[in-house]
Amino acid sequence: MEPTRIWPDRFKRFFLNNKFVLLLFVLLLVGINILVLSKISFVWHPVTVLIKTIILPIILSGILFYLLNPLVNVMEKWRIKRGWSILILYLAIAGILTVVVLAVIPVVRNQIMSLIINFPVYSENLRQQFENLTGTELYNQIQSTINLNSEEWWGTVTQQATDILNTTWSKVGGFLGAFTEVVLSIITVPFVLFYMLKDGKKLPEKLLSFLPTRSRTGALHVLQDMNHQISSFIRGQIIVSFCIGILLYIGYMIIGLDYALILAIIASFTNVVPYLGPAIAITPALIVALVTSPIMLLKMVAVWTIVQLIEGKLISPQIMGKTLKIHPITIIFVILTSGNLFGVVGVLLAVPGYAMLKVCATHIFQWFKNTSGLYESPVEHHEKV
Repeated sequence: MEPTRIWPDRFKRFFLNNKFVLLLFVLLLVGINILVLSKISFVWHPVTVLIKTIILPIILSGILFYLLNPLVNVMEKWRIKRGWSILILYLAIAGILTVVVLAVIPVVRNQIMSLIINFPVYSENLRQQFENLTGTELYNQIQSTINLNSEEWWGTVTQQATDILNTTWSKVGGFLGAFTEVVLSIITVPFVLFYMLKDGKKLPEKLLSFLPTRSRTGALHVLQDMNHQISSFIRGQIIVSFCIGILLYIGYMIIGLDYALILAIIASFTNVVPYLGPAIAITPALIVALVTSPIMLLKMVAVWTIVQLIEGKLISPQIMGKTLKIHPITIIFVILTSGNLFGVVGVLLAVPGYAMLKVCATHIFQWFKNTSGLYESPVEHHEKV
């Protein structure tokens, strides 16, 4: 009887209770599933088309849902029916958009037209400043040190710019097609958003009804954590971006920087992307300040530094807090990877998507830790036995 018991015990000890072997087995199963799904990809083509069609309206509606749902809940507490609350909110948004279109859009349009008209002048000023720089002794020393030919470099830049313009013109048709899809998606957003605001509370119950009864409690905790992570990020990031836009506009107006409104709007939109957004937003402001005067460049850098300090020390800690609990290096790598995989949409959805995956992975690992018994101390395992 002893030999028959020894081999099962050894198998259990060296394989079933071995974390590394168990991890390899799980990875093997995941790889087999991926291989099988890749071989029948044609089956998923209709699903892919459906997802591409509905993903943008759902994303836009979801963002607006997290922004507007607290307001609807407040009005509902004031004993206003949810349907009427949504209607009142829609009328208020329509009024705000009307004011923005009538007051802000003409100013933005004039600044954009002025920027387009004056772009050749800015380009000529930038070229002259570059030529003045190339005539200095310091530049000549740098050029001889790194073996840089300014004429070849400028020719390369010009050729690259020409190639980019040619590529852009060749893709105008594709851009128009994408623009049409975006417009159609935006048109459907109010209808999708209405039903999300009206029946959003019922959605978790509907999703949980498809799961076994014993799994619903854990799944509810997962949904609640995901909802908290996404709502905190979306609301906080949009509020922070709005505040940065206002502060930059005030600062640009104080120093007299041209195109202050449009530069502040660009900064506000790009700041939605954490860490990388501010680096992108400062580029057009640097160009405008540089071609204006060196003093304006210093003023612009001072304004930008002050705004970033206010945002980092006051605004973000109060609004965002530590809700995501993601290291900044992780966020940067996630944004870069997601951007390479999915483009602009990937950059925008990288952080909330990673937060959702992190919540799911954390709960799955906790469940595995509690049920497998592989992470118990020897004392706890001996007491159970």
